Amino acid sequence: MRDEVRISAPADSPPASGRNLGLALLVIAAAQLMLVLDGTIVTVALPSIQKSLHLAAADLNWVLTAYALAFGGLLLVGGRAGDLLGRRRVFRIGLVVFTLASLAGGFATTGSVLIAARVVQGLGAAIAAPTALSLLATTFPAGPERNKALGVYGAMGGLGSVVGLLLGGALTEYLSWRWILFVNVPIAVAVLAGTTVLLEGDRDRGRVDLPGAITATGGLASLVYAINRANQHGWSDGVSLGFFGVAAALLVAFILIQRHASAPVMPPAILADRGRAGANLVNFLMGGGMLATFYFLTLYMQVVKGYKPMQTGLAYLPFAVGIGIAAGAIGPQLLGRFSERAVTAAGMLVAAVGMAWFGLLTPGQNPWTVLLPAQLVAGLGLGLAFVTVTIAGVRGVDAHHTGIASGLVNTTLQIGGALGLAVLAAIATEATGHGSPPSPQDLTHGYTTGILSGGALYVAGLVIAVLTMSGSRGQTEMEPQHR
Repeated sequence: MRDEVRISAPADSPPASGRNLGLALLVIAAAQLMLVLDGTIVTVALPSIQKSLHLAAADLNWVLTAYALAFGGLLLVGGRAGDLLGRRRVFRIGLVVFTLASLAGGFATTGSVLIAARVVQGLGAAIAAPTALSLLATTFPAGPERNKALGVYGAMGGLGSVVGLLLGGALTEYLSWRWILFVNVPIAVAVLAGTTVLLEGDRDRGRVDLPGAITATGGLASLVYAINRANQHGWSDGVSLGFFGVAAALLVAFILIQRHASAPVMPPAILADRGRAGANLVNFLMGGGMLATFYFLTLYMQVVKGYKPMQTGLAYLPFAVGIGIAAGAIGPQLLGRFSERAVTAAGMLVAAVGMAWFGLLTPGQNPWTVLLPAQLVAGLGLGLAFVTVTIAGVRGVDAHHTGIASGLVNTTLQIGGALGLAVLAAIATEATGHGSPPSPQDLTHGYTTGILSGGALYVAGLVIAVLTMSGSRGQTEMEPQHR
């Protein structure tokens, strides 16, 4: 008997037939795209932001990591809140918070205000993103409609990161870096107007595990700060060691709270399934490699090659094409013939090949020999894996835990990105050397070393997929599960 994918629609939800499922899919996909792309849309604009707000080089990284940490660290709370308070209602609240924070960030006059706005943006995204996937389950009937919707949703998770780079380059060069934040306002307003086509679904009973959320987010933030500081001041720096200790204490406290809490933010049942746990770990490793790769490639293109923001954004087009083709067309077709394990492993292998190709970058190289084709290959691999880990991450989950399960899928991607960027940036800095100023050759060596280290994460993801994910064929059939 095969282990089928199940995302549950509550039994008392009104039928989805007769509703405009196309519009519902557009609303959910647009929201997911907007929330995910905001993790990378500022990447191409970092030099402009630094110059405008007089940010220190050591603090520039926080414009990226502040959003990723708040988004990833609070996603499970957002998912749980949707289960308790109503998914459509919480989805709308998250969109409003995200929109107001985007406005505040766009009008920021100092780096600290911008970073604070990015934290609040991440909070809004953490509230909205997991409920979006839960609303997909309550709105789309089990079968082909839900399969198609899941494929599109999974594609947005990967495509959004690349679209952010493309859009960020265009807005920064032709308008201002502030428009990378202002652009969220009309999109969010349109999504809010379209939420009337989404089904609310039923609600769970219980409460939100705030102690668990605080210790998890605080522990992860302390860990990223410690890594970033140690990269600048040395690994024996007393403050860095102190924050490593704080991170360890908070994360241990989180584990203990989850064991004894009556309503833990991460119920043990969510990760009790080996395939579901493996899918989330693969997603974590993909996030770690992907965000760091965007960071290094942007620096390579702007610092070494001298590309303008628009050129940099356009140079990411092969990544977008690769992810879109694989996640939107090839991936769902392959899942109809092969197992989740096989498709995920194939995707991670192809992505690792693309990362190895990046290792051939040189300062004066023609972009058509390495930079562009390597992106296409890496994008194809990541697109395949995004679809399968999204499906496997919510397969077989009880109806009352769909918000938490879908939140965990996003959490692992975002937290993986924040931690991966911190660790791989430290590796790249060490590989660059301490020349002042570093030569283009030294910089390129550092960037490619960081990217190759990200490729090692993809290889680890391949191994984990083979060891944990389901080997049965036909994993995309969606059937409701109620308890």
